[in-house]
Amino acid sequence: MGQPESRESPGAEQPELPPGQRLQRGWPVTHYGPVPKFKPDRWEFRVFGATADGEKHCWNHEEFTALPFETVVADLHCVTKFSMVGAEWGGVLAREILALAPPAPEATHVMVWAEYGFSSNLRLADFASERTLFATHMGGELLTAEHGFPVRLVVPHLYAWKGPKWVRGIEYMTADRRGFWEERGYHNIGDPWREQRYSYQEEPGDGPEL
Repeated sequence: MGQPESRESPGAEQPELPPGQRLQRGWPVTHYGPVPKFKPDRWEFRVFGATADGEKHCWNHEEFTALPFETVVADLHCVTKFSMVGAEWGGVLAREILALAPPAPEATHVMVWAEYGFSSNLRLADFASERTLFATHMGGELLTAEHGFPVRLVVPHLYAWKGPKWVRGIEYMTADRRGFWEERGYHNIGDPWREQRYSYQEEPGDGPEL
């Protein structure tokens, strides 16, 4: 596990971090539950829900890895208060998936589904950001299983829990609903620059209508 970078280093230029965050050297492994076993012959990436054509779209592992590969240099801000800065992520842009399997006009949100039924909800605009990426690589190397291989979502402008490991697909939604951690007290949006960590901080309009 990495160690926090000292902020006392003389002459070291510190990057700007969101409030309450500390600079991290290395990449800690943080997740809930066991690491799933990857079975390439049974793996598929699904897009379903409120799609423009009303159909489900699927890619097997070979097809998904053949999609256009892009890189994004971006920070990772964990709600546990560490920040890893300047990482080079490689994979498939969310915008590529949106182009290949577009949502219906009435879609407003996305639920990202991962192994073991884990989920995280995003506003469609956050998902459609030019820097949101289904990452297969970090630093030019394939992700390890502990860090989300074969695919994890990276949403650089939100806390890291909004980008699950071991992603298996997305569901387009016409109304918001909370994902796994959002149902357990975490903020529905998760903007680190506004320090939106917990649901009690939510303002009107931040969460689904009751």
